[in-house]
Amino acid sequence: MKDSGAYRIFIVEDDPWYGEVLKYQLSLNPDYELHRFTTGKDCLTYLGTLTPDLITIDYSLPDTNGADLFKRIHEQLPDVPVIVISGQKDVETAVGLLQAGVHDYFVKDDRTKDMLWNAVIKIRENQSLKQEIEHLREELGQKYDFSSIIKGNSPAIRRVFSLVEKAVRTNINVSVTGETGTGKELVAKAIHYHSDRKKKPFVAVNMAAIPLELAESELFGHEKGAFTGAINRKIGRFEEANKGTLFLDEIAELDLSLQSKLLRVLQERELTRVGSSERIALDIRLVIASHKNLLDEVKAGRFREDLYYRIMGLPIALPPLRDRPTDIMILARHFLDDFCKENRLPAMAISPSATDKLIQYSFPGNVRELKSVMQLAAVMCDGNEIRQDDVLLASESEDMPMHGEEKTLRDYTIQVIKSYLKKYDNNVVLVADKLDVGKSTIYKMIQNNELSLS
Repeated sequence: MKDSGAYRIFIVEDDPWYGEVLKYQLSLNPDYELHRFTTGKDCLTYLGTLTPDLITIDYSLPDTNGADLFKRIHEQLPDVPVIVISGQKDVETAVGLLQAGVHDYFVKDDRTKDMLWNAVIKIRENQSLKQEIEHLREELGQKYDFSSIIKGNSPAIRRVFSLVEKAVRTNINVSVTGETGTGKELVAKAIHYHSDRKKKPFVAVNMAAIPLELAESELFGHEKGAFTGAINRKIGRFEEANKGTLFLDEIAELDLSLQSKLLRVLQERELTRVGSSERIALDIRLVIASHKNLLDEVKAGRFREDLYYRIMGLPIALPPLRDRPTDIMILARHFLDDFCKENRLPAMAISPSATDKLIQYSFPGNVRELKSVMQLAAVMCDGNEIRQDDVLLASESEDMPMHGEEKTLRDYTIQVIKSYLKKYDNNVVLVADKLDVGKSTIYKMIQNNELSLS
């Protein structure tokens, strides 16, 4: 059995003295669980019952050579790093083994045991990092679980749920459309983290946020010296997303000249960085999104028709919140509970009058706006029940904008105090009493230029 926390290393070495030297050197770390074998056969036999974290093998063994033994080990345990230690300074052999996938190749000399010690430390660190990344990706998969991001029971949202489930079964491109605030990027992440690419990168790019002159470099990368200011090589977003998913948000904003380059990259499944002639093979899953109707953009001559048909894939249309009123309170309850939990506030109920106010509002900012409304309502609430007056809608006050904003509790506090100061003519004492906060709190915010009485 493997001890908890132990790092298991197999040492395959037929020279008893040298094998003990390596074993003693590594045993200086009490976390290492060491097993020494004198033949390749013994090592392979134990692979069936013990799984090592690392294997070192002598290239010249009585029953096999390092290349053949590595091949057998790699077939059974492709993720276990192997270090070959040889008494021969054969460059051709070393290169061949490294190309086959051996992690490192050492020649036996006075420095070998120290080199092995350092190599094991680095390998273990890299393995720990990979395990941490794997754990984070599993957490992301849970975070973007369908039931976590697609809330509601309306027919419109159930159809979205069905389409997302279909999308994860294959690598078909996906086009997500919907008004601002409907959750297009969340749907893209849900697709990625439930697909067979979930262990690879998810890269999101907002095309509307990239200046035209930088767009090609941002997407496809550039070489050092490719243009003025290119002082280093830059890996583009396509290359970053290789083997994973690339999410191009607001793709309708992509310039026509770049649309042709994007089409070529998607057709040829390879790219060339700006200033380079090297072709880089691509394997990406593309998810695109836009709040515009891309077919209308094609008809208007602002979007290439051939690119449109290349990227459309499986279309998923996210309904605006006004078309799914039965989901409003499901979402409101979800956002309120999350906000209270994150900010260590007591659980809050939603009064009937607040419920009526929410249901009757059209939510032009969609789900994103509802989230902001409920977060602010939790801040405004004086007790454990959200009242009608706590629900501040964008149509009611210019001082409390809702559209697309996600704020910290501190931001909301400043916003509320600022609104009350305006309402009560900068009477700090009265505002402090109304909001049940200390006068010193407000004065300190004024001192820090977070508030102003002008």
